[in-house]
Amino acid sequence: MLTCRETFTNTLEVKQSKFIAYLLPYKEYEESLQKLKREHPKARHFVTAFRYINEYEQIVEGCSDDGEPKGTSGKPSLHVMQGNELVNVAVIIVRYFGGTKLGTGGLVRAYGDAVNEVICNSQLDTYLKTKKLEFSCTYDKLGLVEYNLARLNLTIVSKNFLALSINIVILGTKEQLSNVVSKLGRNIKISKVLESELN
Repeated sequence: MLTCRETFTNTLEVKQSKFIAYLLPYKEYEESLQKLKREHPKARHFVTAFRYINEYEQIVEGCSDDGEPKGTSGKPSLHVMQGNELVNVAVIIVRYFGGTKLGTGGLVRAYGDAVNEVICNSQLDTYLKTKKLEFSCTYDKLGLVEYNLARLNLTIVSKNFLALSINIVILGTKEQLSNVVSKLGRNIKISKVLESELN
């Protein structure tokens, strides 16, 4: 399965109609949709589709035709995402009507092509399930801890400086987190493994 970490865009023109497709992380979907509606006040449709993995590790999907004939835009967009095995992503296609009706077959093709093209022009990453690990270390061990976290390519989510120790939360795969524990075992005190994070 694949995912994306930033927003990518691509424009397709079909018979003077413009289809501006945005591929973005699902967590930015709602905010991005509102922003695009403000940026494109004269656009006719804002077609959407999304796929994400919920806390039960099930894929949740949805789509909207936003006023286009039923089944001609949201569903084809979602099918392209399914075919490319994308998760935790959304697509938003902003359509400017060019004056020529495309018909149902033309719309299905145009929306499918718009999503295909933005996917082809995007940088995709392999989807990895990650968890947060919370631990603490004393001030004299902080340099050693940060050095090892950097070597293991781990993301520090937060650092909380307390009177006698530093509370640190990191994000990584199961394998990365077990490497941290084996490398730093005696130098850190593990508080807890937090809920699964989905990247």
